This record gives sequence, C-alpha cells and structure tokens, in this order.
Amino acid sequence: MEEVVIVGAGIAGLATAVALKKVGVRALILERSNELRATGTALGLFANAWVALDTLGVSDKLAALCSPLERGYITDVRTKSIQEVHYRPSSRNGALPRAVHRKVLLEVLAEELPPNSIRFSSRITSIETQVEHGLSICIVTLDNGTIIKSKVVIGCDGIHSIVARWLGLRPPVSSGRLGVRGLSVFPKGHGFDHSDALQQFVDVGRRAAFFTLNDKEVYWFFGATCPKDMEKEADPEMIQREVMEDLAKDFPPLFLDIVKHSDLSSLTWAPLMFRYPWDILLGNLARSNITVAGDAMHPMTPDLGQGGCSALEDAVVLGRHLGDSISKHGKLVTQYVGLAIGRYAKERRLRAATLVTASYLSGWLQEDGSSRIMRFLRVVFYGLLLARVVNGITEHDCGKLPSVSSLPSCESESSI
Repeated sequence: MEEVVIVGAGIAGLATAVALKKVGVRALILERSNELRATGTALGLFANAWVALDTLGVSDKLAALCSPLERGYITDVRTKSIQEVHYRPSSRNGALPRAVHRKVLLEVLAEELPPNSIRFSSRITSIETQVEHGLSICIVTLDNGTIIKSKVVIGCDGIHSIVARWLGLRPPVSSGRLGVRGLSVFPKGHGFDHSDALQQFVDVGRRAAFFTLNDKEVYWFFGATCPKDMEKEADPEMIQREVMEDLAKDFPPLFLDIVKHSDLSSLTWAPLMFRYPWDILLGNLARSNITVAGDAMHPMTPDLGQGGCSALEDAVVLGRHLGDSISKHGKLVTQYVGLAIGRYAKERRLRAATLVTASYLSGWLQEDGSSRIMRFLRVVFYGLLLARVVNGITEHDCGKLPSVSSLPSCESESSI
C-alpha cells in the first residue's frame, strides 16, 4: 500500500512529490520514460512560479542557475516597428521572470526527493477504485502486471493523461496553431545581454520569440496557424528547413540565424492544444481519491508562459490541502483524503480556466487578422496591456505549506 501514487515525472509530478514530502508524505512517482524527459527544452518562470518554488524550498538553488529578464522587445515583421516591454519586480517577492532549462528544473526538484521515489519505465494500463474494509482505495495496474494499491492517485501525466480520461474529462482540442521549439548553441557566445534578451517577432498568423539561457544557449519558439496536414510529426532537419525556408523566411535575419544554429536533437513540432475552460469549470477534476494537476488538468497555449508556472502552483495547493488534512487528523486518513482533494479541485478551477482563456485570447490577438482594427488592437495590446496582463496574472500567491514541525507523525498506516 502506497500513501500516494503520482503518474508522471514532469514538472507537476515532481513538484507535487516535493510538496507532499514537506508535509510528511512520501509519494511513489510512476514515469513511463526511462529517464527524466525534457520535451520543450526550456521555459520562462514568472513571479507566481517563484512563489511556489520558494515554498518548495528550491528557489535559491534554481535562481543561482539563471539570470532575470527585465525587459523585452516586440518587432512587427511587416512595419519593422519595435515596442519595448518592461517587467517590473513582483510586489510579493521582488522576483523577475527568468528563463531556465526544463531539465535543470526537473533535476533540481528530483534532488529533493528520497532515493527510489521515481519508478521509470512504468506504463499504466488501468486505474480503478475498490472498497476494502469499508474504505475506498485506488488500484493502478502496469503493463508488466504489477498492481499497486494507493490511498491517492494524482495524474501529472501531461496533455494525453490516462488519469484525466479516467475522470471523464474531455480530451484537449487543437487551437489551429502549430508550435515549433528549439535550442540554439553558439560555441563562441551569442553576444546578447541577458537582462533584455527576450525578443518577439509578430506577423499575421505567425509569431516567434527567443530568450537566452546562458552565454552560449538560446531557446526559441515559432507559432503559426497551420493546415491539418502540417500537424504530423517531422524529422528535425525537415523542421529546421521548413521554418527557415517557408514559415519564417521573411522574419529578421537575427531570428533566422538563431534557428540556423539549432541543436537538431532539441527540435520539436506539434499542434498547440488546450482544454476548453468550461470543461475545467464544469468537468470532474477529482473523483474518489483521484485527481489531476499540470497539463493533465489544464493544458493551455504557451502565449503567456504559464504552463509550467501553473503546474508549480497546483503542486503547492494540493500539498497544502493534504497537509491540512494530516494536521487535523494526525495522518493521511483514507476517508478524509477525498475531502482535501475536493477542496484542491475547487480552488484550482477558476484560476486554471482563467489562465487557459487568457493564454488563448492573447495568442488570438497577437496572430489573428490583418485588418486595421486588429493591427490597432495589437499595438494597444503590446504597448499598454501585455505587461499589465502578465504582471496581473503572475502576482498570484498559491499559499504556504503547513510547517512540518507543526504536523503530527505521518507514518504509513498499518492498515487502511
């Protein structure tokens, strides 16, 4: 009998395990890959993410590995006009956005966990609940026949989550846009100033961005509306050629040179998916002692950079509610876990739906339409609204975890 089983060792899964460790609960993480996966290469972490990372106890370690971003530049590909966007320090913690390697974030989180917390190459075939001794328990079956019993199952298994399907959540849908991501390497240095090396290039139906990770590496992204036949997988060389010679051929040479220096093994190409906000507001985010977090709950387009940030929020909020239950009942008691999970789902519904909606509308406004009205709205959005929207969203505080010293002993129960 496990206390908690987490499905997926991505940002949400590892962060949730760290949060649970801090409230005295050891979680077993089931990861289908044979190592930590870093699909997406890098991500931006805004003030709300740093609040969560501080609560998890890893903010100082991670901040030492990446530089803050103070401002960015947005270039209209057609008119060549450039607007400057400033990111003010958070009023809560003084944090500025920082760009970080996804794998570095995963490794920092994983280092906080006890040995053997992650079981790799674990592919789930089924999830069910059973009643034993009058109490509901979760049964997870793996493809090798292993059966794992747990008091709680948390699905952090991404956009195609098996746990979300079990809960009855409708699958995510395509936004009609394609996303290409890559990491470029400049052995002799890229020459950008870290404090203002966040740049975007926008055009009708297309948008690109890049930011520096260190003195030699640059993360870049390209998004565009695309026909259905472009949503299939492609080899890295084809992806690079398609971006440089077709999709972004009239973008500034600066961006094309970054794409040219791509590490081909880092290139990914996939449709941008999201879950309808009403499915989050009205759907089953929790049932029995099973719930979801991160992309398994609220996949969103990357336009506001909140996918990873919101996953970190989820981890802290879920850890807080389970910690409060432990504080009240002395240990993780099966019959009360469902109430704690229900409170977590209730707290996250509106926040997650808001982020999904704001990200989708931001992408639509930045890329869709060439009329004078849309171009005027884009000027207003970049000049007056973008920084305010980002700063407003990122001022969210996910709360603190109960102090371990104030919690009773949380040893596993000998029986359910």
